[in-house]
Amino acid sequence: MVRPPRGRRIGLLGGSFNPAHEGHLHISRAALAKLRLDEVWWLVSPQNPLKPVRGMAALATRVRIAREVARHPCVRVTAIEAELGTTHTAATLKRLIERVPDARFVWLMGADNLIQISRWHDWRAIFASVPVAVFARPTYSLRALASDAARRFASARIPETAAGALADARPPAWAFLRIRPSAASATAIRARAPRHATRNKAQDEDLVKAAERIVETTRTITAKTRRQTKRREPSRDGRRRKLPRRA
Repeated sequence: MVRPPRGRRIGLLGGSFNPAHEGHLHISRAALAKLRLDEVWWLVSPQNPLKPVRGMAALATRVRIAREVARHPCVRVTAIEAELGTTHTAATLKRLIERVPDARFVWLMGADNLIQISRWHDWRAIFASVPVAVFARPTYSLRALASDAARRFASARIPETAAGALADARPPAWAFLRIRPSAASATAIRARAPRHATRNKAQDEDLVKAAERIVETTRTITAKTRRQTKRREPSRDGRRRKLPRRA
């Protein structure tokens, strides 16, 4: 593992990435901006203890897809857990902090994971180790804010307006961040890939092709949305008006 410069503010986005998709990149971009991070690391897990082995693509395949999706200068894809020999987030964080004591890590996760984090091994140690940023997701946010973890660490929550200083906060500290929703999901991508009884090369290749189709579609929609947004600008009276379309 390449050691980052001293004091780097690094967001850690862990998961199976089965497969990685535009939604992961969407959260990463938001984290870089809202938390004022220098980098975001995608920690591709060899095997999530809470997910079945069946249907899980090979680690090398998932890393390859993640690197294809994460085309951003500040996003680094790594399978560091395989090197560390860890399978639980709490243990991974402990080893990373030991290896890179000068980095300012922030754990990144979606609202859906805040709901079920109390099922994770030694989950309280996660909040005690690093600041945590939770990103809103449609249909999950209300339950997330009423979850066991949110109630347990209610006094450690900081306002969203102060999220830029989260990386400098002493844990436990966490923030709930509202961001534009992303339609991409790993479940939808896997649903488009043909089914196989067991994990094999053919299954992995099907997953790669399905991921590529979804990623390309999502990027096209995102680009179209941005173009439409740029056609609107505020007028002098504060109202928004459409700019004429280019011929």
